[in-house]
Amino acid sequence: MFKRVVRQSKFRHVFGQAVKNDQCYDDIRVSRVTWDSAFCAVNPKFVAIIVEASGGGAFMVLPLHKTGRIDKAYPTVCGHTGPVLDIDWCPHNDQVIASGSEDCTVMVWQIPENGLVTSMPEPVVVLEGHSKRVGIVTWHPTARNVLLSAGCDNVIIIWNVGTGEAIITLEDMHPDIIFSVCWNRNGSLICTACKDKKVRVIDPRKEDIVAEKDKAHEGARPIRAIFLSDGKVFTTGFSRMSERQLALWDPDNMEEPVSVHEMDTSNGVLLPFYDPDTNVVYLCGKGDSSIRYFEITDEAPFVHYLNTFTTKEPQRGMGYMPKRGLDVNKCEIARFYKLHERKCEPIIMTVPRKATVLEESVSKIESVVHFLFFMFVSLCF
Repeated sequence: MFKRVVRQSKFRHVFGQAVKNDQCYDDIRVSRVTWDSAFCAVNPKFVAIIVEASGGGAFMVLPLHKTGRIDKAYPTVCGHTGPVLDIDWCPHNDQVIASGSEDCTVMVWQIPENGLVTSMPEPVVVLEGHSKRVGIVTWHPTARNVLLSAGCDNVIIIWNVGTGEAIITLEDMHPDIIFSVCWNRNGSLICTACKDKKVRVIDPRKEDIVAEKDKAHEGARPIRAIFLSDGKVFTTGFSRMSERQLALWDPDNMEEPVSVHEMDTSNGVLLPFYDPDTNVVYLCGKGDSSIRYFEITDEAPFVHYLNTFTTKEPQRGMGYMPKRGLDVNKCEIARFYKLHERKCEPIIMTVPRKATVLEESVSKIESVVHFLFFMFVSLCF
């Protein structure tokens, strides 16, 4: 019996590629607000980016095909009286987007089918219930018109957007600022990461904490937590020595992590993006110039490093395209929208086909043969 040296994986050779300059979105003044959200939300029709705005908060909504230089007078969604902190597209309607702001409100907007023609100051619905700024908004993955918001008042509110009413209010569960909230795949549970260094799994219908872990990461910097498709929880945070960490947890036994990995000593918060179809987690650090990706499997060490995509410019934020917006005919498995200081740059993640690799090799050999033949003919004459 031969021992397998290299772990078999379909995604071992995934590689990233930035698009050409003419396919980027240029001259966008990305928000400078100090909040650890992605600042960008994408769906198969639009890309939304939180931008600098005088006298309030605004974000820009661009049709995906509108690449190139964006005019300074391009219309924005500008109904908030304070800076916008987070935005999220509705998974059931590609023209509906929610935004949370420092003005303590959540607003829901209906974007015209062909994009904005004039600036949009009036939302469809205003959701008021938080007493401090709203830093997180996220739609329910399976139920229409259900939206979750979390504020710096340490309260989570689940809204019925159709009626504008709060369905569930989760108070007294978090003693400090909530860093992240994530629904599980069917929307029956949420997991949260809080400044008190606890990761909690909550059943919002019963208003009950199902599982929690104290000091999931011992560092003082923000923690992020997301659900995986099998119900496990994936977290990113910092160690006591300020090293960036990632960890995998089983909610049925939160005493010890299933797996922990130390990464580096950079101080940027790691934003995790999860693809449930391929079981790959992409980590984008704020202020980093790289995207690291890992595959989650059932065999030890459970979290397997795949590769790193690196560019020269640091990222201010990151948007992640849902799988239904990808070009699968070109073997695309993920697409990111990287925010620079004044630009948004799409990055395409691809799994190379064996046939494609073979074709490229044959093409290169043909080019070399043609070149040698030309040189031979030149020398003969």
